[in-house]
Amino acid sequence: MRKPSLISLNQLIKSLDLMFPNAKCELNYNNLFELIIAVSLSSQTLDKRVNEVTKILFSKYPTYKELSKADIVDIETILKPLGMHKIKSKNIIELSKKLDSLGVIPNTLDGLMSLPGVGRKCANVILSEYFKIPRIAVDTHVYRCSMRLNLATGSILDVERQLMDLFEEKYWYYMHIHLVLLGRYICKAKNPLCDKCLIKDCPSR
Repeated sequence: MRKPSLISLNQLIKSLDLMFPNAKCELNYNNLFELIIAVSLSSQTLDKRVNEVTKILFSKYPTYKELSKADIVDIETILKPLGMHKIKSKNIIELSKKLDSLGVIPNTLDGLMSLPGVGRKCANVILSEYFKIPRIAVDTHVYRCSMRLNLATGSILDVERQLMDLFEEKYWYYMHIHLVLLGRYICKAKNPLCDKCLIKDCPSR
């Protein structure tokens, strides 16, 4: 059960606006296929590093048809700068094969989660970022910030549901992006930069 929040939600939104006035997804993509691949590669690594790798990847394999036929050794070489590059290489090839067999990219949570390497968090990112379907994707940053701000508690799924219950639907995408940036640049796992945070009534300050 969600803990009662000790902070003003309106003030929280204003503070996040001030800290990240031009908040947006930091993964580079030109189409839905590129977004799915980029998001699936972003687990346990930096978006900046993913962008460096996908620039090379998409120049050689611009569509899922080409990627589905790729030599896994070549893909592993390209993805080597990322963590778990062997698993990720296998997943994006299998994902591309699945898309090729389907002939269409799913636009539902269950459909996206049926793709190799696409979990609930990735599916929620894709739904909200590309399809503009309101969702809150909970990654490690969103989870950590939610707990520190006393917005939610429990499992990742619990936090997702509690945040969706706490905020109006129009703020779901907003909260995902802003909490990601807050956790990435200020409310870090180790040595959070509380002196740079504008959320004055944070209960963890």
